[in-house]
Amino acid sequence: MRAEVWRVAAAALFVALAGCSGSSGNAGSGDCVPNCNAPANLLSEDDVRRIIAQAVAEAQARGAPATIAVVDRVGNVLAVYRMTGARPQFDILSGRGVLGGLDGIRDALPSSAAAIAKAITGAYLSSSGNAFSSRTASQIVQQNFLPGESKAPSGPLYGVQFSQLSCSDVVRNATHGSVGPKRSPLGLSADPGGLPLYRNGAVVGGIGVMADGTYGLDAVITDVDHDIDELIAVAGGWGFAPPPDIRAERITADGKTFRYVDSESLASDPSRAPAFAGLPGALLDVPGYAPASVRAGVAFGTPASGYRAAAGAFAAVGAFTLVDAANAERFPTRGAVAAGGPTAAEVSRIIEEGIRVANRSRAQIRRPLGSAAEVSVVVVDRDGEVLGLARTPDAPIFGTDVAVQKARGALLFSRPDAAGLIGALPSAAYLSPPGATVSMSSYVTALRGFVGDGGALDGRTAWSMRAIGNLHRPTFPDGVDETPPGPLSKGFDTWSPFNVGFQLDLVYNQLVKAAARDDASVGCAGRAALDAPAGAPDAGLPLARNGIQIFPGGMPLYRNGVLVGAVGVSGDGVDQDDMVAMLGVAKAAQALGTGLGHAAAAMRADTLAPFGVRLRYAQCPPSPFNDSTEQNVCAGL
Repeated sequence: MRAEVWRVAAAALFVALAGCSGSSGNAGSGDCVPNCNAPANLLSEDDVRRIIAQAVAEAQARGAPATIAVVDRVGNVLAVYRMTGARPQFDILSGRGVLGGLDGIRDALPSSAAAIAKAITGAYLSSSGNAFSSRTASQIVQQNFLPGESKAPSGPLYGVQFSQLSCSDVVRNATHGSVGPKRSPLGLSADPGGLPLYRNGAVVGGIGVMADGTYGLDAVITDVDHDIDELIAVAGGWGFAPPPDIRAERITADGKTFRYVDSESLASDPSRAPAFAGLPGALLDVPGYAPASVRAGVAFGTPASGYRAAAGAFAAVGAFTLVDAANAERFPTRGAVAAGGPTAAEVSRIIEEGIRVANRSRAQIRRPLGSAAEVSVVVVDRDGEVLGLARTPDAPIFGTDVAVQKARGALLFSRPDAAGLIGALPSAAYLSPPGATVSMSSYVTALRGFVGDGGALDGRTAWSMRAIGNLHRPTFPDGVDETPPGPLSKGFDTWSPFNVGFQLDLVYNQLVKAAARDDASVGCAGRAALDAPAGAPDAGLPLARNGIQIFPGGMPLYRNGVLVGAVGVSGDGVDQDDMVAMLGVAKAAQALGTGLGHAAAAMRADTLAPFGVRLRYAQCPPSPFNDSTEQNVCAGL
């Protein structure tokens, strides 16, 4: 009954919000197809100045000095502006009154980091088929979806906040010029105040605002917030808003509608914003991210953006590839060095087949209905090295890093030496509460005790990301109230989206080092603590150098029963991600006949049933294709 009340109230609110999408002068033009990646779709320097001026005018009208960041679609920071009187630092608070992980850190990190993270979130989660904000992100990373519902599973992208990390080997830093995707100082943000920016129906960037001094989330979605950060961002984005039909409130998942913003009742008139030169404040120099100046963005799909149309085999399926500043492929298809690993031909075929499946598939979070799924597909070898990566043209940017995280997570847990690798890592040393540490070996003990002897971290079980996610939620089974936590999660008394458990603790030390003192070194997992003595071991865990993800779309690869790598997929829906991985590998295996393929059914994690609850290995959507009536397409694979 409680869930039904929440649902009805939320539905009524969404209907109300649907009529508040802004004036015609605010909304972008309609569908950008077929010119979503046109060279003209970018932000100019004057656009950036206008966006900042509009945001500053709203902040002035509300007496709320703010720090404002603008990024392009691939995360290049185009400007960061701090108004006179804006708070220089912020607090990380979930509102749950807990300490641990990142939750409860106060006045330690610069407000510019929060503003940049919010702007990147708006840009990276959005596409020409969906416009998602950091408020939308808040909905999809909490313990229930929708937040507050009883007996509802966790958000579909639970854990995505710990992606795009500055220590990742997939995202780029400022030394790589304009090439993206660029890193985020805090990963993705669930704090309202981050919005995408559009031109001609295409994503061209994002705006992020920090004014209220609290980096949090929206845990109560039955009311209408008048969030200062969000309202300032709405004003800043005036004239660069998404087409109304693709805003979050027009998109559903599990029969529930997302949220874009809560209020657009501005105190200023953005069309009358003052000139940039007379604004009360100054541009900020943010080391590692942006100089104290305004610059233009790059057009997505051009080599300068780091993404362009693929050549060779991937061109036949309409794929894009990642390139460096010299327009050379960053992840050219190659074979594994180790004997028995995937060959270049096998890697190419898996990715090709995966993209073919996506091109036929019905997207979950994309308008108009019936649009094809847009995804990123990656194959890694037994050591986590990327052997090949390609994506469909309009896949959300966040999926590039996340696909690799998924592949590496499935690989790590499936390795025969996983227990030793994890147990040898240094403890996560928390800033809040001061002095608190978490032993990584404690997760090994907890997981083995939870699933029983022979089920975990010894190579006898093939772990998918869906199965790992089953055990990385604050309740087990997921969403069932008053049940114990999964062995990889914090208990609900200390849990928050800023303190989730293994996923964060694996990268915690390097995440805080990077945010606190701009340590730009690559490698996130298992690094030394912020206060570690000089000379302390700091090599980390290269296999998971960009961290791991804990929602579906990653699976290990085997050759005749021997682990040789993993595949990761991320894009327009978690069930679609599973399906692209399952079918892509299965179709490639059938075509090649080389013994490379999925784990045998008898060794998959869905053979485990801790406390009588069977884990899930993969879940494919019903009626998944636009061009057929097939059902149960993953059965028997």
